[in-house]
Amino acid sequence: MSAATPASTHWRAARLMLGSTLLFGLMAVAIRLASATLHTFEVAFFRNFFGLLAALPLLLRHGPGLLRTTQFPRYLFRCLVGICSMLAGFWAIGHLPLAQAVALSYSTPLFATIAAAALLGEQVRARRWAAVVLGFIGVLVVVHPGQADFSMGTLIALLAALLSSIVAIQIKQLSATEPADRIVIYTTLLWVPMSLVPAWGVWQWPQGIAWAWVVAAGVFGTGGHMLWTRALKLGEVSALTPISFMQLPVVVVFGWLLFGETLDRWTLAGALVILGANAYIAHREAVLARGAASAAASSAVKPGE
Repeated sequence: MSAATPASTHWRAARLMLGSTLLFGLMAVAIRLASATLHTFEVAFFRNFFGLLAALPLLLRHGPGLLRTTQFPRYLFRCLVGICSMLAGFWAIGHLPLAQAVALSYSTPLFATIAAAALLGEQVRARRWAAVVLGFIGVLVVVHPGQADFSMGTLIALLAALLSSIVAIQIKQLSATEPADRIVIYTTLLWVPMSLVPAWGVWQWPQGIAWAWVVAAGVFGTGGHMLWTRALKLGEVSALTPISFMQLPVVVVFGWLLFGETLDRWTLAGALVILGANAYIAHREAVLARGAASAAASSAVKPGE
């Protein structure tokens, strides 16, 4: 069998990212449907519970050795912050128009750039800072505070994005030593008991079709996470990030078909600005990463070789 060419690898990564994006979009729709009869805290628990069941084949494939790690405290912190982000994000999906909730979630890379500079000491140059500022202008356009339809729920959506950026930093650090499947399985294992605590205070058993929605949220969420990690392993972030924005038209279509929601001009304009800023940030990060790799390779060459 011939080795994969760079072009075929690129297209495989693109397909994986597109599949991930579609699954995450369908997860958002399932969360919204389940939230019609269940508290979003309980929806989050069931998403994690059924997501864990969907991830268990990873243990069968790799065996108990997959759980062997020296980074458990970091997993614990990452999951504590992650569950707070999930609860806020699920609340936003359940109470805001789907398109607006998803558009605001795209501010995560903006917060992540700031967090990387503050927490990791990464050097962020003027052009990336300009993209971050532009991105937050897009956030203001989506939120448009002071207007009659402004909701405090938009601030909860932004809180979810802020916390998610801290999670992204933790994943970046973990990925340096931990395989993607270990990160997925530990995340789902820890999120189940963590999400049960807030869900217990509002507990009621799902009835009828609600079971289908919570199962779908878990399966779609874990499936999307698996495809996402594999796509990023094969392809460059700068090339794959624009594909992830396809989640917005997916939720717009379902929001219109199922809930009678329309995409207002504020959300569309702000989302385009945010997406453009994110694409530029991803491009600059990829350029800097390639430059660092090239410099490291050059320094490794001995004189005379």
